[in-house]
Amino acid sequence: MPLRRSGDSLNRNDIKSQRRSLRLKDYGYNCAGSYFVTICTYRRENLFGEIDDGTMHLNKYGEIVNECFQAIAKHFETTAVDEFVVMPNHIHGIVVFLDVGARHAVPIRSSQRFGKPIASSLATIVGSFKSATTRRINELRQTPGLSVWQRNYHEHVIRNEQSLHRIREYIAGNPACWDVDRENPAAATPEEKDAWLI
Repeated sequence: MPLRRSGDSLNRNDIKSQRRSLRLKDYGYNCAGSYFVTICTYRRENLFGEIDDGTMHLNKYGEIVNECFQAIAKHFETTAVDEFVVMPNHIHGIVVFLDVGARHAVPIRSSQRFGKPIASSLATIVGSFKSATTRRINELRQTPGLSVWQRNYHEHVIRNEQSLHRIREYIAGNPACWDVDRENPAAATPEEKDAWLI
């Protein structure tokens, strides 16, 4: 399947009319707490390595993704990275916004202001991560402008310790379940949607 260059023309009105927001209404995605994030490659291309006998083996592009996800806390000092895994065509990870005083008590209406992400929001962090990995991967493979990631991402606000524990287990066990992973185009019988939910 051919890769799309970021400048390729698409009917953006059609795409926008079909796309629905996955964000919780009136929720600020920079409040103290933990967020489960899934980010998929463009067209679900297996780009980051392969799974053999339930173990993920990262290639050079996967190593870049692994390094950049771990570095999130270095670039956004009020965050930490919890459990995460790089899969052949997606990543799962938990990003934690640390409680740094009264910041979390102020109601935030949205993680975007007039269509622009608010500094240090989850949208800003994911956007920065995607941008950095895309730049480095395209430099390495000498393909400037090619898309690496799908346009959006999926996030889930983790509401309690039981859910956090379940999602950590799901992330850690993801490579062993590649044959039934919903993101695996070759999965004959994919797992149910949101299998990590309690």
